Amino acid sequence: MVLSTHHHWDHTRGNAELAHILPGLAVLGADERICALTRRLEHGEGLQFGAIHVRCLLTPGHTSGHMSYFLWEDDCPDSPALFSGDALSVAGCGWHLEDTAQQMYQSLAKTLGTLPPETKVFCGHEHTLSNLEFAQKVEPCNEHVQAKLSWAQERDDEDIPTVPSTLGEELMYNPFLRVTEDAVRAFTGQVAPAQVLEALCRERARFQPAVEPPQPQVRALLALQWGLLSTHQKK
Repeated sequence: MVLSTHHHWDHTRGNAELAHILPGLAVLGADERICALTRRLEHGEGLQFGAIHVRCLLTPGHTSGHMSYFLWEDDCPDSPALFSGDALSVAGCGWHLEDTAQQMYQSLAKTLGTLPPETKVFCGHEHTLSNLEFAQKVEPCNEHVQAKLSWAQERDDEDIPTVPSTLGEELMYNPFLRVTEDAVRAFTGQVAPAQVLEALCRERARFQPAVEPPQPQVRALLALQWGLLSTHQKK
């Protein structure tokens, strides 16, 4: 079974090939645009794989049909996990909005932000450093941002992943989850949470480098597309 968060190619490109290799494979998600989708999920729907439970959480904003997945296991001491796709990332979120800022605020603050603080957040991309650099611009006096940025820089130097974080940590340094904080409101010049969030998304778009090096998995996929990894070379 495949659980897709949203329809963007960098999250679903492999669905069709998997379905071809494994006839009858179930490909689930909340958006008809998801490649090879076999069944559309509903908000709040529950799935179970043995002792592992999955709660499907519709989190529109980045896309209209974005679904996040909250998982926990019976009689397991490990913390629950959230597979958040592009709805929520370490110190950031999917700030290219297909839906309204109000919908994204509802997704972040109400749907995801109220999950247990010990929840491990597994996001779809690792933009941790640039996200934290933006968070530092928003809240230059936030000690949690400064500490996390130093930690992330060390991890990056050692080529060690910065994912997962925890939801409790995100609430301390992720500006997109801190839209009611005075410092974040002051940075945006807005007061209403959805308007603060919308302004943050605009500022994050301006802050993003014009050309950001693609992540390793994207480079590999581009190499395959261009034939650079082909085993059959012309002589």
